[in-house]
Amino acid sequence: MPKAEITIPEHLEMQIAQMVERGEFVNREEAIEDLLSTGIKAYKTSGPMDEEEGATGGTGLEDDGMMGHDDEYVF
Repeated sequence: MPKAEITIPEHLEMQIAQMVERGEFVNREEAIEDLLSTGIKAYKTSGPMDEEEGATGGTGLEDDGMMGHDDEYVF
């Protein structure tokens, strides 16, 4: 399996650690793999954006990032 190195914000690392501690995942690697896979599936099912609406579908999120935070991703 290919390996990748990423840097994530502290608040996401804490959330992943909490999920592992609660037993939702066996370990950190499994959590990241599963969450990334879920995010990719969600992205694929959302369908392509209409070119006229722009990358964010005209929601204005391009200025503030996802949910108002530049480094927060919603799965």
